[in-house]
Amino acid sequence: MRRWLPLLAVSLSTFMLLVDLTVVSIAAPDLARELHSSFAALQWTVDLYVLVLAALLMAAGSLSDRVGHRRVFVAGLVVFAAASLACGLAPSVSVLIAARGVQGLGAAAMYATNAALLGITYAGRDRSIAFGVWGAASGAAAAAGPIVGGLLTQHVGWRSIFLVNLPVAVLALVLARVALPAGRGRSTGGVDVPGVVSFTAAASLVVYGLIRAGDTGWSDPVTVGALAAGAAATVVFLLLERGRPGALLDLGLLRRPAFAALLFGAAALTASAFAGMVFVSLWAQSVLGLGAMSAGLVLAPMAVVSFVVAAVGGRLLHAVPPRHSIGWGLLLVAAGAALCMMVGPDSGWPVLVPGLCVIGVGVGLSTPVLASATLAVVPPERAGMANGASNTFRQLSYALALPVFATVVTAQAREVLGEGGVGAPGEAARRLTGGGYRELLAEAPAGVLRAAYAAGLDRVFLCSAVLAAAGGLAVLVLVRPRTRAQERPSEPVTAGSVTAGSVTAGSV
Repeated sequence: MRRWLPLLAVSLSTFMLLVDLTVVSIAAPDLARELHSSFAALQWTVDLYVLVLAALLMAAGSLSDRVGHRRVFVAGLVVFAAASLACGLAPSVSVLIAARGVQGLGAAAMYATNAALLGITYAGRDRSIAFGVWGAASGAAAAAGPIVGGLLTQHVGWRSIFLVNLPVAVLALVLARVALPAGRGRSTGGVDVPGVVSFTAAASLVVYGLIRAGDTGWSDPVTVGALAAGAAATVVFLLLERGRPGALLDLGLLRRPAFAALLFGAAALTASAFAGMVFVSLWAQSVLGLGAMSAGLVLAPMAVVSFVVAAVGGRLLHAVPPRHSIGWGLLLVAAGAALCMMVGPDSGWPVLVPGLCVIGVGVGLSTPVLASATLAVVPPERAGMANGASNTFRQLSYALALPVFATVVTAQAREVLGEGGVGAPGEAARRLTGGGYRELLAEAPAGVLRAAYAAGLDRVFLCSAVLAAAGGLAVLVLVRPRTRAQERPSEPVTAGSVTAGSVTAGSV
């Protein structure tokens, strides 16, 4: 039993930080009333957390390669717990947003080291089981966020969604100190500060530009300026990283088709499976009139199925090449998203159940092997960087998909409202997709409003299906199985050479 304590520590931290990605979406109405906040301001409680998490993952992974994975993991736990306490006690929305940013810092330190810690702790079949359980926790956590948020918000209050992190963090911290191997950093040199600064600036400016585009339109000068500055910062980052010793991201690895395909697959999985669920929660609460707990439970089929499939798959799919688990898993996510394109003006939440279950199967198949497959295609000394890069692409895709999907929902709703004769359809669409369905009933027919939101949801599911299908095909085509000449049975197992099915560093 003691041998699984490291897995428990890592899985608890992962579940906690991923639940916090989506837990706020259900509590938003209560939070807005108590803190007298606008919907736009509340969006930053989600976006800033995701943005900081995504922007600093590679930096945290690079740092952990240098100073040790457990040291960075423990520091992240402490920061995350302190920030959760600040969130739970926040007297205003500005304090809450700032504390969420600090939470993202702690989450980045934990998330960037999780796979590497499992890789150096377990070997052989134990490693497959460990990554399967960890993948199950990861796959279920993002979908479980609205469920946890609904239960706590309705029965305890919105502050509890943050304060509940404290006992979980303390338990994970004790387990980390007792069970996780201390280890020492294997790389020398400092953190790539220019790379961190330029990447953070690029991600922040692009996400801000996309969020503002949803509020003020794509022709707004500030929107255009932010997106242009973000593009410029991206170019600067790429120029700085090219051939730089100790770079934040080794750009040479992107020339390996398998590594590039796995990064794209990771990004496609998170964006297509989870980003659209924020709007499902809003639809359930505003249009269907469900309470916080009931709205959270709408996503239960996806959470339960993904957890079960990931837990079972980690044991049964040990010999299956990861390109099949990831690739076909993504294609199932695409199929599930397509099934969800049946929401109509008179639809209730059960119409989503078949599609959510299929998405859950896809998430459960893909998530457990993403980390181990990525670690398998990089040198051992770059394990932290590779894990950080994979997780960065996953979380950054979520941060980018949220404002893009918000724009898609609003644009489609505006078109339907305009055809329905609703005055000022643009403003009405923004209010509708922001949870203002009840207030708009005095200005527009209920049928038109419901049809508008349903059309927006269907368009988001279409985008999700296309993205997941593209990711799945990329993984199936570009992540190739190893050849006999590449087999090295006597090669020692290290954190960076995790065997993930039939993928190795030499197979790309």
